[in-house]
Amino acid sequence: QVQLVESGGGLVQAGGSLRLSCAASGRTVSRYSMGWFRQSPGKEREFVAAIGWGVSILYNVDSVKGRFTISRDNAKNAVYLQMNSLEPEDTAVYYCASGETAWAGRGASEYEYWGQGNQVTVSS
Repeated sequence: QVQLVESGGGLVQAGGSLRLSCAASGRTVSRYSMGWFRQSPGKEREFVAAIGWGVSILYNVDSVKGRFTISRDNAKNAVYLQMNSLEPEDTAVYYCASGETAWAGRGASEYEYWGQGNQVTVSS
């Protein structure tokens, strides 16, 4: 059974940083596409970043603007999202997801397993 457990969210002031972690069990993260999505109240779930087999990485350039970095630690079987220069518009529930293949890209429907979500709140 695949489980994704997120941690690292919280409350931060604008301009601050947070690092989200996603610990996986039942699946080797290096072999599958891993993604981060976020959802704000009243909005659709939005793609943030993805990392696939090898060195494949994709960002939602419009929303993260070079401020976020996705990474993976194969030894810990975990994926991370480093978020810098946070803005109030980044406030959302952030979800870690695991795709069905080595590269799933930005489509939420391509991801098979999801974490429980982790609240990130950025105050102005």
